[in-house]
Amino acid sequence: MSKILFNYLLKNFFKTFFVVVAVFYCFGVILNLFEEIEFFKNTEVSLFLPLILTCLLIPGMLIKILPFIIFISSMWFMLKIRNNRDLLTLKVFGYSNLKIFLILALTSFLIGWIILLIINPMTSSMAKYYEKTKSNYSRDIDHLVTFNNNGLWIKENLKNGFRIISADKPEGDNLINTTIFHLDNNSNLVEKITSKKTNIKNNNWNLNDVVIFKPSDGILETKKLDQYNISSIYTYEKITSLFKNFDTMSFVDLMINYNVLLKNGYNKTFLNQSLHTLLSLPFFLLMMTAIASILTMNTLKKSDNLKFITIGLIVSVLVFYFKDLSLALGQTDRIPLILAVWAPVLALSLFALIGVLQINEK
Repeated sequence: MSKILFNYLLKNFFKTFFVVVAVFYCFGVILNLFEEIEFFKNTEVSLFLPLILTCLLIPGMLIKILPFIIFISSMWFMLKIRNNRDLLTLKVFGYSNLKIFLILALTSFLIGWIILLIINPMTSSMAKYYEKTKSNYSRDIDHLVTFNNNGLWIKENLKNGFRIISADKPEGDNLINTTIFHLDNNSNLVEKITSKKTNIKNNNWNLNDVVIFKPSDGILETKKLDQYNISSIYTYEKITSLFKNFDTMSFVDLMINYNVLLKNGYNKTFLNQSLHTLLSLPFFLLMMTAIASILTMNTLKKSDNLKFITIGLIVSVLVFYFKDLSLALGQTDRIPLILAVWAPVLALSLFALIGVLQINEK
C-alpha cells in the first residue's frame, strides 16, 4: 500500500507540473510569436521560421521562471489533494505532512538537477541557434562585434568610412595587442594603428605603445607614439554586455570550460553570476515547494482556491522582487555577488524550516 501511495503522489505531482509547464509554454509562444512576426515582417520568410524560433526560445525562458512554475504546481497539487480528501486518506495510511512534504520537495530538487544536467544544455543550443538565425536577418548591421578563437573583432561605422578593430583578448578595462584599420567609404586604407594596450573604459579610448601607418604615394609612413586617443561608440561595459546572454551558456559548459572562458577574456563576475545562479536552481525549487506546502497543508478543511491564488501571486512577486534586489546589490558591489545569488535561497530556507516544523505538528 505504501508503494501505491508513493507512486500516486509522484504520478499526480508530475502530471500537475507538466500541465503548468505546458500552459506557460503556450502563453510564451503566443506572446513571443507576435514579436518574431514583427521582426521578420519586411523579410521574405514563411510564417514557420518565426514559429520555429519562438518554440526554440521559450524553453530557455521557462528555466528562468522555473521556481515560480514549481511553486504554482506544488500549490495546485496540494490544494487538489486537500479539497478532494486525498490528503486525509494519505494521513490515515500513515503519511504525515512532513513525509508528504519531503517526497515533493526532494522530487523538486531532483527536477532541478535533471534540468541543469540534461535540459539546460539543449536549451542553450536552441538559444545559440536562435541568436545566430536572427543575426542573419538583422537589419542593424552597421556596427558588429564578435568574439571567437582569433580574438575580439569590431566593425564601427564613421562619418567618412569605417573601422575594423581586432584585439587578442580583453583584460580588465583594456584590449591587448589591438590593431585598428581605418578605411574610407571605398574601403581604401586611410591608416593602420597598432597598440600593445588600449584602455576602453570610456568612449575616449587611450592607446599605449602606438604605431601609426599611413599610406602616402604608395609608401606607408610610420609614426611611433607613447599614447594616442581615438573616440568610439564602444566602451568595455558595452562590449561585454553584448556577450552576457545567459541563455546561450549552459551549466555543463560553465563547469567544464570555466577556466577556458576566463582565459579567453570572458568577464569573471558574469561567469560567477551565471554559474551560481544555475547552481542555486535545485535549492530554489526545493524552497518554493516548501513555501507552497506551508501555505496549503496547515489544515484539512476545504477552502476557496481564489484566496490561495491571491496569496500565491503575492508570494511570487515578493520572492521575485527580493531576488532582483539581492542581485542588484551584488552587481553594484554592495554585497558579495555570490552571496547576492544565494541570499534568496538562504532567506527562504530559514522561513521554510520554521514553517515545516509547524505543519508537521498539524
